[in-house]
Amino acid sequence: MEIGLYTFAETRLDPETGRQLGAGERLRDLLEEIELADRLGLDVFGVGEHHRPDYAVSTPAVVLAAAAGRTERIRLTSAVSVLSSDDPVRVFQDFATLDLLSGGRAEIMAGRGSFTESFPLFGQDLADYDELFSEKLDLLLRLREAERITWSGRHRPSIADRGVYPRPLQSPIPVWIAVGGTPASVVRAATLGLPMALAIIGGAAERFRPVVELYRDAAARAGHDPASLPISINSHGFIADDARAAADTAFPPYADTMGRIGRERGWPPPTRQRFEGEATLPGALFLGAPDQIVEKILYQHDLFRHDRFLLQLTVGPTPHQKVLRAIELLATEVAPVVRREIGGTPEG
Repeated sequence: MEIGLYTFAETRLDPETGRQLGAGERLRDLLEEIELADRLGLDVFGVGEHHRPDYAVSTPAVVLAAAAGRTERIRLTSAVSVLSSDDPVRVFQDFATLDLLSGGRAEIMAGRGSFTESFPLFGQDLADYDELFSEKLDLLLRLREAERITWSGRHRPSIADRGVYPRPLQSPIPVWIAVGGTPASVVRAATLGLPMALAIIGGAAERFRPVVELYRDAAARAGHDPASLPISINSHGFIADDARAAADTAFPPYADTMGRIGRERGWPPPTRQRFEGEATLPGALFLGAPDQIVEKILYQHDLFRHDRFLLQLTVGPTPHQKVLRAIELLATEVAPVVRREIGGTPEG
């Protein structure tokens, strides 16, 4: 199993104005986190795309390119690229460039986006939410296949026999589809023969077992070997030397961030009781000491037989030194045990 991390590079907000504070500092800390994860042998680091003041990264490829020069082996992926509101040609070029800079370590995790700020920012109509993603994913995949392309669609100007450069080192550069469990999204990934990244950030993990079964069944119906299509489970959590320290560190930023998002979306406010309830073995939250994280990864592997696990340590702004310690614990005390129990990290 591959084990790694992802982040949205959360930033602090001025409590009176709601303006972003310390984006530059957060980005510098993020590069240090990626560098440590690489040095300690984690497999993947993902960086998300957002266009709002509580997150510092709007262009994951730029941050990952900076990380490429400070790392040697860790795979560098978006988590996610909001393909619906972006230009697939630029996404492809950005990540092809990253792939060359990193020596073939780039990946694209494409998604429709769980936030909507990018749509009006880039002149897209939310009424076309699903069609935008489907059409632009088609173009992105076409760009992987050939140096010159002829293509037409409804939401982007046509391309008539044009070359797209540079070409990535990997052929093809990996494209993952990020889903939250929506059946149509799951079937789309499976039918296209693309690996699936499944976000499990609340509720009982077991309720997502039919989602994984649907993915593998749909892949087989489309003529793909399900065993050849990787699945990633992406979840929230935090690791510390003991469970109480993990909860005490993670809950305040989690409550602030999820409470703010909840007010936007009509969710109930997070509570410490529910937070710790999610940290029990059946729950979605990976929270605790290293042995508890190992136990939960292995429990979920029995459910899903997935190939990759990515942990989001910083759901809200979290003290940098404690994040570095959590990365160290994941790499040195969790990952070796999981790999030994499951059979190691796959090559390539």
